[in-house]
Amino acid sequence: MFCIFLNPKSFVFLNPFWFVFLRKISFCIYRYCVFTVDGQMSKSGALDLATGVGGKIKKEDVQSAVDQYEKYHVSYGGDEETRKANYSDMVNKYYDLATSFYEFGWGESFHFAPRWKGESLRESIKRHEHFLALQLGLKPRMKVLDVGCGIGGPLREIARFSSASITGLNNNEYQISRGTELNRIAGLSESCNFVKADFMKMPFSDDTFDSIYAIEATCHAPDAVGCYKEIYRVLKPGQCFAAYEWCMTDHFDPNNESHQKTKSEIELGNGLPDIRTTRECLDALKLAGFEVVWEKDLAVDSPVSWYLPLDTSRFSITSFRLTAFGRLITRTMVKTLEFMGIAPEGSNRVSSFLEKAAEGLVEGGKKEIFTPMYFFVARKPLSGS
Repeated sequence: MFCIFLNPKSFVFLNPFWFVFLRKISFCIYRYCVFTVDGQMSKSGALDLATGVGGKIKKEDVQSAVDQYEKYHVSYGGDEETRKANYSDMVNKYYDLATSFYEFGWGESFHFAPRWKGESLRESIKRHEHFLALQLGLKPRMKVLDVGCGIGGPLREIARFSSASITGLNNNEYQISRGTELNRIAGLSESCNFVKADFMKMPFSDDTFDSIYAIEATCHAPDAVGCYKEIYRVLKPGQCFAAYEWCMTDHFDPNNESHQKTKSEIELGNGLPDIRTTRECLDALKLAGFEVVWEKDLAVDSPVSWYLPLDTSRFSITSFRLTAFGRLITRTMVKTLEFMGIAPEGSNRVSSFLEKAAEGLVEGGKKEIFTPMYFFVARKPLSGS
């Protein structure tokens, strides 16, 4: 609709530079209205974003939920112990509030990826998922668990790539309902399913799964050892668990106020009780009983910085919604739809703390104090039980 006002034919009197510039801007705004990341057709248009804010929370209760969510965090007087004690409520509120923004701006797979020069964001995300499947040696008829599966973007891609049967574990009802619909559309309902449960208390028998993975999800756990022990329990002996974890790196200084501010912004904008260090993750795996096969921060050698899609100093046509101009349009749109009563009250505040999170992630990446892709493969010993 914006293209009507930015039609380059209306500016034929301008010099060639402005003609090309306005044509590109028109095309970008058109893509913004119709497509998601890297030009995929999307159900998640402006109205889907606006009406999806709040997930399963009643529209009239969204603003109250935003209030409660914000109060868990340092900027609003909260503390780590309260977040850990109430992690289930905090994380559920976060994903009810934020999922439609995620899908609108990022697509179906809510995670980062190392990226080659010339590779699109979507291509890098797919490769990241294929890499994980290859590291686990996933094969047809294997029974696999995706811990903290979101709306199932990685689950569907990995199922297509490996032909394994994958169960997505998620404690958020809205994400499960959205993921179930996307499975149906993709024709994967028979090989992929969802179970609503807390990953700290899984409803599965011991030694159930042939393989388990988690993609930027177990960072929501209040206790890494407890979470990894549950994964260890339901994994068959001799089999492997692989994960991409959000971690503070060895460059993080807990006594540095700037570092702590960045960490707090990431926690607020991403529903995290705390962010563990890579060393703490590694120690937790061993305490849970796993043998660590290999581990590496994949952000270190990425030819293109993982945080580049969030960096407002750059411009991208294919990831237009993530650019400074794209975010401005989103912010204006959300404010307008909230004012009109189409989006629930509190929607703009959700947009604001997600933008703050993006700023924190970019700062964390540039300072090299944070990584979203500390990767490991860990094996449950054959003698494990």
